[in-house]
Amino acid sequence: MAQEPAPERSMEARVGRDKQRYGPNGERLVAGVVPLSPDRTMVLLIQSSARKGWVLPKGGWETDERTAEDAACREAWEEAGIECKIEADLGTIEEQRSASQIAKNPGAPRAAYKFYEVRVKEEKESWPEKHKRDRKWMSYKQAKEMLRDRPELLEALERSSVKR
Repeated sequence: MAQEPAPERSMEARVGRDKQRYGPNGERLVAGVVPLSPDRTMVLLIQSSARKGWVLPKGGWETDERTAEDAACREAWEEAGIECKIEADLGTIEEQRSASQIAKNPGAPRAAYKFYEVRVKEEKESWPEKHKRDRKWMSYKQAKEMLRDRPELLEALERSSVKR
């Protein structure tokens, strides 16, 4: 059986929120991935562009994307430069910002995160956000430590089948 060709991926990262989808309570709908190595012993994290530290690839689900899965795979490409295959739906995780975090950015809408466990099929040498992000494979223990201040991302990691 012939394998489907990989979708054409733009080398331009999307910017802005003019196509952003919102939920029934005004929450921003965000899609993301927990990228695992084939043996599930490592997880791929990327450098955050907004603050120091490491995060999972994620971003807004946009109105021209049919599904949250489509948005998650696009974000994986733009931010981490990976082609991936969805292996599991990790469910929706409500934002867990503290009152002090909300006070720092009061205009930011709350978010609902839809995460998927993915198997990395290929890491590309060049990707849209390579100039502002690095990527690094980490053990569960390392990733858990890096995500300790991001409860939504830590929850996605915990829901994945990464070997602990």
